[in-house]
Amino acid sequence: MRDVYLRAENLSVGYNGEPLISEINLELKKSQIITIIGPNASGKSTILKTFTRHLPAICGNVYLSGMKISELSGKDLAQRLSVVLTERIRPELMTCWDIVATGRYPYTSYFGQLTPKDREIVRESMDIVGAMHLSERSFETLSDGQRQRIMLARAICQQPELMILDEPTSFLDIRYKLELIGILRKMAREKGITVVMSLHELDLAQKASDYVICVKGDKLFAHGSPEEIFNSGLICSLYGLEAERESFPLGNIELPKPTSQPRVFVLAGAGSGAQYFRFLSRKGISFYTGVLQKNDIDYYLAKPVSKRIFAAEAFEDFSDALLAEAQTALLGCRYLIDCGCEIKQHNGKNKLLIEAAQNQGIEILRGMARVKAVLDD
Repeated sequence: MRDVYLRAENLSVGYNGEPLISEINLELKKSQIITIIGPNASGKSTILKTFTRHLPAICGNVYLSGMKISELSGKDLAQRLSVVLTERIRPELMTCWDIVATGRYPYTSYFGQLTPKDREIVRESMDIVGAMHLSERSFETLSDGQRQRIMLARAICQQPELMILDEPTSFLDIRYKLELIGILRKMAREKGITVVMSLHELDLAQKASDYVICVKGDKLFAHGSPEEIFNSGLICSLYGLEAERESFPLGNIELPKPTSQPRVFVLAGAGSGAQYFRFLSRKGISFYTGVLQKNDIDYYLAKPVSKRIFAAEAFEDFSDALLAEAQTALLGCRYLIDCGCEIKQHNGKNKLLIEAAQNQGIEILRGMARVKAVLDD
């Protein structure tokens, strides 16, 4: 219990006295990034708003460092906790500097005057998110992504122990998504801030989180480390997907597997097949993959999208029977895509597949430009 910073005890959350999610029991550590994931309307925002007292708990309690948040004064809570929610504020005649500076109000006097130290903290907070150049701009003139950065700067300016963010990456392009996650990780590591956020991007949740909470139905669906959560079957169950749609242990969610009879055989290995698998899947072209070993990254990439993978156990040679099955499948195809994986001793029998294609007049496609020219119809 000593390391527990944020605790939910027999918590029920919802609206107008009607519980949406009940029996929430969590013990979350300080200086971690905790991410809540789940389908739309599953209650992620409801949990966050209850943590921040925007919504009253229907029953149960939330504790910060052993203290009930319901018993903290507004000023005490504001000094401990900062919030970035999805609701869009609409201030009039306020610059970005003014918006960020409101993060210092829990520390100012009755008249809200900023000290030189407060102003320095405002500058540092805007620097952290790369927004100092926006300081004199009217907040109303900003793009959604710029507004999100300013609101994050305001939250940082509060110097909280706990930061709550509801879908903070929603309006950011990929560069700023990664920058934001980097900022949050640095703050957790160097300043000891605990971050609780909701995310839709599962790849970011897997990369950024120390702890993941899954929400579905009227109870917590699962919670644990990313290694525990992003395992075979759990994420697909959470989102109602077919189990084969996810490639484990990589955590990628793929498009539905084409159901037609394959007319393409992909000769891959060592990650060389990734762009070809995605292209064929996007085009709805069914394909075979081989011959791989089950510890090859292309095995995991192809598993959710390939009609069949011809694969030997890790570190084992391809048997004659496996090679014969792959050759039979190849002979029913029109094209062989050679992804360019170097043929060495461990995958030397792939050379026999290339020879079989040549002997049977199966067209061999090499390079994405050639694949697109032939198959992008």
